Amino acid sequence: MIEGKTIAITRSKDDSEEFIELVAQQNANPITLPTIELISKGEKIVDEFLETIETQNPDFSVFMSSKAVKLLIESARKSSKFSALQLAIANTIVVAVGPKTREVLENEDIKVAYMPERHSSVGVGEVFTKLNAIGKKVIVPRSGASTPFLKNLLEKIGINVVELYLYDVCAFRDPTEWNEFRQLFSQNKIDGVIFTSASSVRAFFEIMANDFSSEQLVQSLLQTKVIAIGPFTADELKKFNVQNIIANVHTVKGSVDAVLEAFSLA
Repeated sequence: MIEGKTIAITRSKDDSEEFIELVAQQNANPITLPTIELISKGEKIVDEFLETIETQNPDFSVFMSSKAVKLLIESARKSSKFSALQLAIANTIVVAVGPKTREVLENEDIKVAYMPERHSSVGVGEVFTKLNAIGKKVIVPRSGASTPFLKNLLEKIGINVVELYLYDVCAFRDPTEWNEFRQLFSQNKIDGVIFTSASSVRAFFEIMANDFSSEQLVQSLLQTKVIAIGPFTADELKKFNVQNIIANVHTVKGSVDAVLEAFSLA
């Protein structure tokens, strides 16, 4: 179906093992594009997390990305506070947005109680609706670039939300890793691009702006199958006038399945 085609994803190689495997299984060519870098607020994020747990005494902790988990744990280890962090999280009921986030948590012996069927903010809202958690308190450690959608959604359900910003994001700063993609893109030899977050969409246009105008980017993307991993990513692509297909399941596998379906219908 996509044999011989070149498919790119807006994630670093280290974060793209599943993508590379799935695309290679189809005898297609995977390209990984590191679009964003995390700018941590430093080791103080661990102290802020522990202090928030102690003062707010949340019933639940909600983790919306594996990156947030890894960053928090790495910072805790550097400051020799991992055991305290692990215990603090264990004293809450843990919700992980998706399988990758759950895997990272459970690899650190942190039990995950709930994971939504839909791996998104909406899915998390559905979990709390079923739990009838009105009046409960939730802590959400996340990126400073996150939208207020989840907080607003949970507050409408009647939940008290404490957001703790662990890091900001910026566009990836090493242009050499994009050289192969730029060359193929300029020759219209990129058959599909999977965008994995709203931040990655913004970073993609920022990085590529050195070689292409916005109009050129949009025209070239018209020649490809553009997949958005979820609705927020799709909305960000629309801001750049990029037509896209939203994956039915908001995961890497779901996005690859969307690529396969798009080419089967072409």
